[in-house]
Amino acid sequence: MIQAAAFYLFATIVIASGVMTIASRNPVHSVLWLILAFFNAAGLMLLLGAEFIAMLLVIVYVGAVAVLFLFVVMMLDVDFAEMRAGFAKYLPFGTLLAIVLLAEIVFAIAAWNAGSIATGVRAAPTNAAVPNIEALGTVLYTRYLYIFEGAGLVLLVAMIGAIVLTQRTRSGVRPQNVSAQVRRRPEDATRNVNQPVGQGVEL
Repeated sequence: MIQAAAFYLFATIVIASGVMTIASRNPVHSVLWLILAFFNAAGLMLLLGAEFIAMLLVIVYVGAVAVLFLFVVMMLDVDFAEMRAGFAKYLPFGTLLAIVLLAEIVFAIAAWNAGSIATGVRAAPTNAAVPNIEALGTVLYTRYLYIFEGAGLVLLVAMIGAIVLTQRTRSGVRPQNVSAQVRRRPEDATRNVNQPVGQGVEL
C-alpha cells in the first residue's frame, strides 16, 4: 500500500513537472522544474529496485547537467519575447512531431504487450544474487556494446557541433602564434642594462 502511494505520488509529480518544464515562460523556471522531475524519477527508480540508475539521475543529471543548464540559461542574454514570437510559426511542425512520437510510443507499448502475452513473461529473468550494477554493466558491455559506443559517438558529434555553432570570428583580437613564440630567443625578450647610480630606469 505504501509503495503504491509512493509510486502515484512520484509519477504525478514527474508528469506535472515535465509539463511545467515545457509550459514555463521563463527558462530558469523550466530548468528548476526539470530538476524536480529528475528527483522524482530517481524515486521511481528506487521503487523499481534500480538504485544505480536512481543515483545516476541525482548525481549526474541533477548535480551536473541540470545545474549546467541553469548556469548557461542565467548567464546568456536571451530575448524571451523573440523566442515566444516564433512559437506560433513552428507550432504545426511541432504538433506533427508530437503526433508521430505518440504513435511510436503507442506502437511500442502494443508490441511489448503482444510479446508478453505470447511468451507469458513480462520482464527478462534476473538473478537475485547478482548486484544491480553488475547486471547492468554485463548487459551494457556485452549485448549492447555497439549501441553504447554509438551513443558515445552521437554525443561527440553533438559536442563538436555545439563548438562549431558557438565559434565566432571576433575583430581586434590578437591570435596566438605558437611558432613565433617557440623561435623567440632570450636576448629578444630581455635586455641587460648597467644602470648608473642615481638615475631612473628608462622604459
